[in-house]
Amino acid sequence: MIDILKESRTVRWVGLAAIILIIIGALVPTWVMNNVMFGMARGLAVLGLMVLWRTGLISFGHALYFGIGAYAVALADFGLGVSDLFLRLLFAIGASVVVGFLLGFILRRYRSIFFAMLSLAFSMVLYGILAKMESLGSTDGFSVTPPTILGMEFEDKYALFVAIIVICFVSACLVQFYLKSALGYLTTAIRDNEIRVEYLGYSVRRAIHIKYVISAALAGAAGGILASSLGQVDPDSMVNWTVSGELVFVTIMAGAGSVAAPFLGGVVFQFLQTFSLQYFPDYWQFFEGLTLLLIIFFLPGGIWSLIQKLWVREDKSPEAAE
Repeated sequence: MIDILKESRTVRWVGLAAIILIIIGALVPTWVMNNVMFGMARGLAVLGLMVLWRTGLISFGHALYFGIGAYAVALADFGLGVSDLFLRLLFAIGASVVVGFLLGFILRRYRSIFFAMLSLAFSMVLYGILAKMESLGSTDGFSVTPPTILGMEFEDKYALFVAIIVICFVSACLVQFYLKSALGYLTTAIRDNEIRVEYLGYSVRRAIHIKYVISAALAGAAGGILASSLGQVDPDSMVNWTVSGELVFVTIMAGAGSVAAPFLGGVVFQFLQTFSLQYFPDYWQFFEGLTLLLIIFFLPGGIWSLIQKLWVREDKSPEAAE
């Protein structure tokens, strides 16, 4: 594992970016830190979507796991008194993995628009259930107490900010190692030609099932982080189809060129949404749509493709490869 860490340029740069963010977080106002936290949480869910995206699959209903993770944290807090951030994430990931594993048996059979719309249907079923359940706050939702970290309470949010950055960094590293594994390399192979993959002796459905569960786990963790940092859960902001649309928006805007791209896209989207709502409250959707159109027309590979174009390296040695 140490050798892989030393050889991976991506991991080194993501680690450097995490350190820079931790330093910046101590210097900026609280509202900036909050926006970065929310953006990183959304980026973690988009990282899961990226795993599917590279396989040629897109989910229009990943708010299902985003919401499951958020409500799992809220219920663990409300029913069991769990306050530790990392224990809450175990509940969020566990619940999402169980649901993702079960639904994976259905979704792994479908492709293209059928996969996308079926995932959307499942998420809207959960939305309908949560919106009607008075015991869970119905459409108003309910609050979540501030998290502790390793049993310690903190007055400000900087400790939570650092914990979220570390969680996102570890998640990005794990996904990077997965993508560089034998199963990870099947990602683009399945997208290009499933029949050839089957002839090589691999089960395409099983591979997609594993990727779907990984994607669900990341989205669940993202929902758990957002619930803990925001202090509130409700169906409209956690499970509704608009949340799934935002995740797809960030996926397109960020690009799938690196495990760092989803987090960059998540933070950029969060600030775009914040400033649009502040300065153009009646037209914020117009500016978000305009941004997406500009990305599609001029940067079809996403923001990350622009970074790659601005920073091209000639060194193609094994040490410089990702």
